Amino acid sequence: MSEQRFFRYLQERIGLDVESVGVPMVERALRQRCVALDATDLDDYWVRLQQSPDEQLALIEAVIVPETWFFRYPESFTALVGLAQKRLAELAGERPLRLLSLPCSTGEEPYSLAMALLDAGISPLDFCIDGIDISPSSVAKGIQGFYGRNSFRGSELSFRERHFRECDDGHQLDQRVRQQVNLEVGNVLDPALASRNGQYDFVFCRNLLIYFDVPTQQRVFEVLKRLAQPQGVLFIGPAEGSLLARLGMRPLGIAQSFAYVRQPADAPAVAVLPPSRVTPPVVPNRPKPVPAPPARPLRAVTPAPLAAPPCQSESELLASIARQANAGDSAQARASCQRYLREFAPQAQVYYWLGLLSDTEGDAQQALTHYRKALYLEPQHPEALLHLATLLAAQGDEAGARRLQERAARVGRESER
Repeated sequence: MSEQRFFRYLQERIGLDVESVGVPMVERALRQRCVALDATDLDDYWVRLQQSPDEQLALIEAVIVPETWFFRYPESFTALVGLAQKRLAELAGERPLRLLSLPCSTGEEPYSLAMALLDAGISPLDFCIDGIDISPSSVAKGIQGFYGRNSFRGSELSFRERHFRECDDGHQLDQRVRQQVNLEVGNVLDPALASRNGQYDFVFCRNLLIYFDVPTQQRVFEVLKRLAQPQGVLFIGPAEGSLLARLGMRPLGIAQSFAYVRQPADAPAVAVLPPSRVTPPVVPNRPKPVPAPPARPLRAVTPAPLAAPPCQSESELLASIARQANAGDSAQARASCQRYLREFAPQAQVYYWLGLLSDTEGDAQQALTHYRKALYLEPQHPEALLHLATLLAAQGDEAGARRLQERAARVGRESER
């Protein structure tokens, strides 16, 4: 097909997996650009594309559909404030904090970072934020700082009264916030970005993976890991933790923050959650034991049950599982999952957690089984789709991984809408 060369071009230029956004959408963008340039056919357009940097950017703009809003994933911003205050105390005035938002789209995320830090009482002199995006038009809109209704979602909008001025058809962001953020055009795969390696205390890169194939995902996260300081924190999207674990990162254990740091040098790289803090009970010494049925000593060395309190409802038990897993209490989380499956009807999220726990322990086969059970119960479970895709790719099943990534991308786009 003549379109394949365009697909390869987009993959090489920006790492785009065309299947992730849908081949028909890219084909439609190609037709639109042909009409815009009055090209006779795709061959004619291909020649013009190679000759015009402006058209190359126009094609990229046509296939990228930014979807963002202020304070998306609010728990991440709450976590950032606490971590930033701690980091500033460690720096003791040596320099300001440095934060990166990539991709920054039209500016909602980096401006949310600035508002969160300012609202926490952190001085404007104590932090600076860079935002990078491949789309020149998105960056230009972000620099203007004017936003419509779609950028404000959810029930907590008090920040809008503090930091925006209402205008006709929208809201203008205060200069006090805008001056904390530098927005610029750039590509996460551009080698020139290496000049910033080790500069950032906090890096936000969320929901970018769904547009990349597995090798490009790995390349991108290696870039992000290098951009962060050795003790820096990387904030990601909800479904991207499994890949980070394989790149030597571990979660901080702050629930729903999706915040990761580097693994200690002596820690196993495959771990997604910190080792369990639960230890078996000590077996008491018995004076001159006499022969007894095997059941008695076996009961004595069996670890105490790790299940949650018996009066928990279904929703409370699910919440407990999430807290335990996010806190790195993997043994307790696994026990709670097993208890849930004994007491309630099977649910995809529980099998997803079991898959993630097996994944952390390096048991890929058991993880595959649990992820597949999750997808049997909920075929569009986005995290299970992406984690299973990562495991299949690691086993060499690129075709299977690609199919799952396509499904996850479709689910992500539908949920955003």
